[in-house]
Amino acid sequence: MVLWWVGFLAIIDGIYAFRMAMVRGLRVALLDLLVERSEFGHGGNVEILSPLAKMFSNLDVLLLTPQFQSSDIGVRAKQHSDSELIQLVKEDVPTWDEDFPFVAFPTDSELQQVCSGEITMQRVALPPADTSTLKKWLRSNSVDVVICTGSRSNVSMWEPWMEGAASLLRAAVSLKLPTLGICFGHQLLCHALGGDVVRNKSRTDLVVELQLNEVGHNDEIFANLSSPVCLFTHQDHVVGLPKQAAVLGSTGHNPLASVRILGEQNELLPIWGLQFHPEAAKNLIERSVHLGHISAEESKAFEREHDGAAILSNFAAVVAKIY
Repeated sequence: MVLWWVGFLAIIDGIYAFRMAMVRGLRVALLDLLVERSEFGHGGNVEILSPLAKMFSNLDVLLLTPQFQSSDIGVRAKQHSDSELIQLVKEDVPTWDEDFPFVAFPTDSELQQVCSGEITMQRVALPPADTSTLKKWLRSNSVDVVICTGSRSNVSMWEPWMEGAASLLRAAVSLKLPTLGICFGHQLLCHALGGDVVRNKSRTDLVVELQLNEVGHNDEIFANLSSPVCLFTHQDHVVGLPKQAAVLGSTGHNPLASVRILGEQNELLPIWGLQFHPEAAKNLIERSVHLGHISAEESKAFEREHDGAAILSNFAAVVAKIY
């Protein structure tokens, strides 16, 4: 009887959270680090954002591309970090990959179809600043959620633009904002908090079950998934855990494949690092083959279905409960 009542209350709580989310908008700061790979970049962003778009009446996405922005626009953004967003124009991204057209305000019909209200996406400059300054930037711009995608760059091969991105993740942790780090984002999150990242001798491309530990089995990100199947494609590995993190799951090739960040009192924060790619839907892989981004031979490693969509929906459900 007690278990039935607990389950019933959980359902009511979920319905309430969903209804509250539907009357509120959400602002997401998204480190858009695969923008030059249209399918895994923009297409991946759509997969990540769709569950949030379903739950919130309006969705405003700040697209951040520090890997391309000029030092001048970075300085300007830093000077205005506590007052306004600095919109990017083509001249502000001198190293932009021309294979993917620059659009200051992208639109997406697929996202719009799943959202009951309005979807807006805008490219803005990220201040290349310290954690304290970026906390002000997040607060003054009313950011609710921070997401860091995968990247063709590597944490083990450090580039100057990564420091600002790492500071943004540290700021999000300090503010306890719901945050998701995917692949490179997982590695950058761990590195930013004091963890160690190294480069393996060879890359890993496979779809495999994530072995959850006791903490992982009880974690919201893996709700209703006892042995989640996950898609991995990477060469850098997190090998040293930050002090304020708990391991959730591992694989044979990657012992620290999923982590959750803890607060100062070891409380669970709504912040996760996932070494795998939950956004890599099968249709994106198929289109990537068609566009020549990966070969048909390479795609064979990713033929098995995986649970990425369910994991992203679980993250969205956590966000909806908070807001």
